[in-house]
Amino acid sequence: MFSSFLSGRVPASFALDGRYSWTRLAISALIGTVGSAGMWSVILVMPAVEAEFAVSRSMASMPYTATMLGFAVGNLLLGRVVDRFGIAPCLLGAALALAIGFAGAAMAPSLIVFTMIQGFLIGIGTAASFGPLIADVSHWFRRRRGIAVAAAASGNYLAGSIWPLLLKDIIAVEGWRTAYFTIAVISLCVMIPGALLLRPRIPANFTADANRVGIDPATGQRMTLTPRQLQWLLAVAGVGCCVAMSMPQVHIVALCADLGYGVTAGAEMLAVMVAGGVVSRLLSGVLADKIGGIRTLLLGTIGQLIALTLYLPSDGLTSLYVVSLVFGLSQGGIVPSYAIIVREYLPAEEAGRRVGIVIMATVLGMALGGWLSGAIYQWTGSYHAAFINGIAWNVLNVAIITFIMMRSRGSPSVPATA
Repeated sequence: MFSSFLSGRVPASFALDGRYSWTRLAISALIGTVGSAGMWSVILVMPAVEAEFAVSRSMASMPYTATMLGFAVGNLLLGRVVDRFGIAPCLLGAALALAIGFAGAAMAPSLIVFTMIQGFLIGIGTAASFGPLIADVSHWFRRRRGIAVAAAASGNYLAGSIWPLLLKDIIAVEGWRTAYFTIAVISLCVMIPGALLLRPRIPANFTADANRVGIDPATGQRMTLTPRQLQWLLAVAGVGCCVAMSMPQVHIVALCADLGYGVTAGAEMLAVMVAGGVVSRLLSGVLADKIGGIRTLLLGTIGQLIALTLYLPSDGLTSLYVVSLVFGLSQGGIVPSYAIIVREYLPAEEAGRRVGIVIMATVLGMALGGWLSGAIYQWTGSYHAAFINGIAWNVLNVAIITFIMMRSRGSPSVPATA
């Protein structure tokens, strides 16, 4: 079977959900873990960048916002590339962009240069390891698509768990610039061989019946929303949930520094949060295979709402660790659920583009939320109001997903038109 990866051909005995599919998923998860470093490294270096360039907290949040904007655009553009050319060209280009980006950012003379590199090279390069990779993985599974998509998406959260622990000592001893050079080397060494192993593309005859377009997999009933309506509702919901999600993820390190617990404690807390997110993503994938993506998404976003509320009275070190774990366990499966919904209700041949649109919306929410939380902190002097802002956006998300779920209970005789 491994010779099939080296030759660039799918084995003749290939079947959806088979051994080849799972091996391909494992390679994808590894690439996702390495390729997603850019989303987490910029959070880790935020306090150091703020101090070195002598800027405000809201200004120090701009590199993260730029990274997420680049990540959003990359998911949209590269999703179209995947539909046409496959995942391998995307990953090869991403590996080069990340290596050049991290090396360039490590030599940045100003915050403006650092921010531009984060957005154009690191942000877009990182995008190949998420939405496009998820879309590609979804083609190779049918019965276990939920857990496969969740596992592929877990590479992003594994990155958030592993990279903080790997980089925190380098940042403390050698500085953040050395840490960025380290990521550049690792990206090249892992992603280029991985991309070459993923050259085979799904045979055309396996995509024709990959999903029953517009049919709820849990009930067999047809969605009464048109594909365009569903796409827009998912996009708006994605913005809402991720504005809320970004508050703890982006600012937990800075929050711990403000409370006097130090950057190291904040990095460990972030690692605990995203480790819980990995568990949540995998469990959500199993759940989605049983009850469908919409119901799984609703459960996840309600859990996130509860966890955000628990942050309000928590300022002790132990309580912050506990609530961060609860937050990770609550929200980890949210973003992959959007991709699962797209694959359940929308055409398989448009998976890259449509998943890219929804992922772009969630990333824009993360970018907006990361900046908005920093701005609210700047206006009020604390993160209390920022948490309340996140809770309000989360309520909007719950309302939209509930509406979509209600519209997925239509009669099997109702057609879904484009």
